Amino acid sequence: MVAIRAPKSHRAKRELLKHAPKLVETGKKTLVLHGTKTSAVLNSVLADLFHLKRDNAVKYSKKNENIRPFESGGETSLEFFSLKTDCSLIVYGSHSKKRPNNLVLGRTYDHHIYDLVEVGVENYKSIESYVYDKKLAPKLGSKPFFAFIGEHFESVEELKHLKEVLLDLFKGEVVENLNLAGVDRVFVCTAISPTTVYLMHCALRLKRSGTSIPRMELVEVGPSMDLVVRRHRHPAESLKKEAMKTANHAKKMKNVTKDPVQGKLGKVYIPDQQIAKMALSNDIKGLKRERREAKKNKEHSKKQKTNVE
Repeated sequence: MVAIRAPKSHRAKRELLKHAPKLVETGKKTLVLHGTKTSAVLNSVLADLFHLKRDNAVKYSKKNENIRPFESGGETSLEFFSLKTDCSLIVYGSHSKKRPNNLVLGRTYDHHIYDLVEVGVENYKSIESYVYDKKLAPKLGSKPFFAFIGEHFESVEELKHLKEVLLDLFKGEVVENLNLAGVDRVFVCTAISPTTVYLMHCALRLKRSGTSIPRMELVEVGPSMDLVVRRHRHPAESLKKEAMKTANHAKKMKNVTKDPVQGKLGKVYIPDQQIAKMALSNDIKGLKRERREAKKNKEHSKKQKTNVE
C-alpha cells in the first residue's frame, strides 16, 4: 500500500492541477430497449435504428417491465441502464391499445433523464424493403447531412424539441474537419403537419457537374416512417443550467509567466521618452533662476552705459 500525501498549500494544488490528465468527453452511445409488449412493426423499427447506430450503440432484446418514462419513478430503470451501459441517448419502444407502436426518444445528463419525446410510428418501411445498388450503402460511422423541411420546425415547440433530439441521435461524434467525399448519407425530415414528421434515410451519390462543386443525387435506402408527436418533456431549469456549463478557459496574459518559486512574473515595456517634444510650463524653478540672472545682467549693463557717459 502506498500512502498519498495531500497538498497542503494552494500553490502545490495549482501545480498538481497543471499536470493532471485532461478529461476528454467520448462520443454519445445509444441504448435501445424493448418494453413489456412490442409489435412486429416496432421490433423492426428498433432493429433498423440499432443497425444505423451499431458502431456506437447497445441493444437489449429482453422485455423490460416497470419502465414508464413520463411517470414519476418510472424512469428509475432507464437511469440504471444508462449508468450500466454508459449511454446518454435512449430509444425505448412499447406497444399498447392506447398508444400503438410507441417510441420514446430521450437524453440523459450525468445518467439522469434530461428530456423525452414520445412519438407514434406510422407508414413504416424497413431497410430490407428497399431495392438499390448495395455499393451505395452508407458506410459504418460516416457523418450524415440533415435536411429539415417545413416552417413548423421553427414555429411549433414540439417539433423544435424533436429536431434537437434527432440531431443528437444521428449526428455521431463531433469533428473539427470534414471531408466531403466521406459524407455518404442524408436524413431528410419533412414537417407534414404541426404534429407529424416524415423521416427518410437516403444515400448520397456525388456525380461530376463540370464545376468544382459536384452534383448530388439522393437514393432511398431506408428506413422511412411518419413520426407523430404524442408527448414531450423539457428538462428542468436547474438540470439544464448544469448541463449547459462549459469549462472556464483562462485567457492567456501577454508578458506574464509563472514560476513555482517566485510566483507570477511580468514584463513591463516603457516607450522611449521624447524629451525634446515635451511641453514645459512656466512654473519650473530652473526657468525662474534663469530669468533672475538675465534681469541682473541687464541691469548691470545699463549701469555700465551710464558710467561711460
